[in-house]
Amino acid sequence: MRTRAATVIAAVVLGAAAVPGTAASAPVSGRQQDFADAAKAAGVPQDVLLAVSYLESRWDTNRGLPSTSAGYGPMHLADAASVASARPSTGDGRGDDARPFVAAAGTVVATPGLQTLDRAAALTGVDKAVLRGDARANIRGGAALLAAYQRDLGAPGGAGSDPAAWYGAVARYSGADTADAAAQFADEVYDTMREGADRVTDDGQRVTLAARPSVGPQKSWLSRLGLRSTSTSDTECPPGLPCEWIPAPYQDLGNGDYGNHDLSDRPARQRVQYIVIHDTEATYDTTIGLVQDPAYVSWNYTIRSADGHVAQHVKTKDVAWHAGNWYVNATSVGIEHEGFAAEGAWYTEAMYRSSAKLVRYLAGRLGIPLDRNHIIGHDNVPGTVPSGVRGMHWDPGPYWDWDHYLDLMHAPIHTTGTPHTGLVTIDPVYDANRPAFTGCTGAATDPCPDHGSSQLILHTAPSASAPLLLDAGLHPDGSPSTMLLSDHGSRVATGQTYAVADRRGDWTAIWYLGQKGWFYNPPSAPTAKWATGLVAVPKRDTIPVYGRAYPEQAAYPAGVPYQPITPLQYTFPAGQRYAVGNIVQGEYYRAVTFDGSSPGDWTVIRGDTWYAQIQFGHRLMYVNLADVQLLPSPLGAP
Repeated sequence: MRTRAATVIAAVVLGAAAVPGTAASAPVSGRQQDFADAAKAAGVPQDVLLAVSYLESRWDTNRGLPSTSAGYGPMHLADAASVASARPSTGDGRGDDARPFVAAAGTVVATPGLQTLDRAAALTGVDKAVLRGDARANIRGGAALLAAYQRDLGAPGGAGSDPAAWYGAVARYSGADTADAAAQFADEVYDTMREGADRVTDDGQRVTLAARPSVGPQKSWLSRLGLRSTSTSDTECPPGLPCEWIPAPYQDLGNGDYGNHDLSDRPARQRVQYIVIHDTEATYDTTIGLVQDPAYVSWNYTIRSADGHVAQHVKTKDVAWHAGNWYVNATSVGIEHEGFAAEGAWYTEAMYRSSAKLVRYLAGRLGIPLDRNHIIGHDNVPGTVPSGVRGMHWDPGPYWDWDHYLDLMHAPIHTTGTPHTGLVTIDPVYDANRPAFTGCTGAATDPCPDHGSSQLILHTAPSASAPLLLDAGLHPDGSPSTMLLSDHGSRVATGQTYAVADRRGDWTAIWYLGQKGWFYNPPSAPTAKWATGLVAVPKRDTIPVYGRAYPEQAAYPAGVPYQPITPLQYTFPAGQRYAVGNIVQGEYYRAVTFDGSSPGDWTVIRGDTWYAQIQFGHRLMYVNLADVQLLPSPLGAP
């Protein structure tokens, strides 16, 4: 796994003032010593403490900000009471004009999360505010918790004790309420001890955990935790990743309404092309309650933040209602991750690891390439018609670490281009890239906390003071995009590939929503990689772009209403080019009744129209293949 440590050290030590839109952070000395001191004081083997912290936070401080499950600091001490209550997402998860969306009624009440910070404060005598914000104190609190869990189990303790005997305490530290989830977390901790780790933290501290290949946990301690068992027989998960089966209901609600997903037979009936990454905007327990509501929307999997526990709700052969775009729903699997894109500024390592294992397994099983043309965020899913663009969701948001996530999938970003090959793949150093977002809490103009991000900002000229680009879908009044966290109308994200439009000094321009968008990309600290591939070039002055790849009207059989191919409010002008990510045949999965009784139900309608999937803005979009030429990217590159 790559670390890009030298780049991170330079950005942190020298400060980020040389990079527009970022902020500097002074290093804190002695993080390795902090772990050693805390382990000795609490009587915890140092390797155990380091490995637990790595699985929670990768030893990062996250500047004292809470995780998406209200955990603080390197040891992820949980303080759910300090984070705002759940606000479940709403809207049309189906995204199909052929069947009206019926929203669920009622009020969703958030359930309490973990609250380990209180016991850590009692054990150490340190104020809770200090435990949240001071890394050294946080590590002491986590060590004290581990030691207390070991004593509760009656297991042998002491800094010099055998790490193998700490399996039960490590499993309890996860906060999991099921035996398989606790075991999964503990297994990952012991795998980390066996493999070792070495990285530079987000505040510039090098921390090392030497590999101990021979360490073998004593798993018998797990049984003393008294955790419940779960149903896993119906799940589709890789070996070694326990998954709980919590089915989403499929039932007739009367008056032609049913929920909350559709039956199918994928991939035999229709190829699965995408895996869509979401965050829940609610606690795990609230989310599980929502997916079991027959009148609500659905998704295939939910992953818990604190321990990476996975629950499956809809079989991959069936179609969940999660993306707000029926074409994408019918050709995708949706995975929800517990968290709040704005209020929680970081996602746990345990959740990243579980998700990466699940996605890698599903991609191999379903034949999905492990790249950002196919592993996409909900924020990359386009609206289906112009009126729906503004209401599309923007999760998992700017704080999702795509670079680390791809590394965990064993699919790191590799390109073979040069400054003359005409394409560029976005790839900033997450910790060093800190755009000045607003609106995380409070007013839309309130600054967000300083934090790493996978998104870069685009400007109308090669200057950090130049205005942002226009997005006619998000800002129909013609005003420019903003730095509001949810406003991605002038942003690119890690792994996305764009056609180069121009270069000037340390700045690179790309084609984006019909405009030139400039981002800072100095050779000394590049924020993108030169790439090669295909580009789409229009055959006439202006061509339409679409949010779904539906077949032409003639392809629909008698009795089946035509689903219009509606152009979005954007246009693709002559003289521009956009990176091609996929070539797809126009198709529409007809599913509008509970029992398949409508004409043409549960069938895939395919036509003669083919589409090129292009990276047109922050979201992917489609153009009719007959409207464009596909050319190797070096041809005509600036």
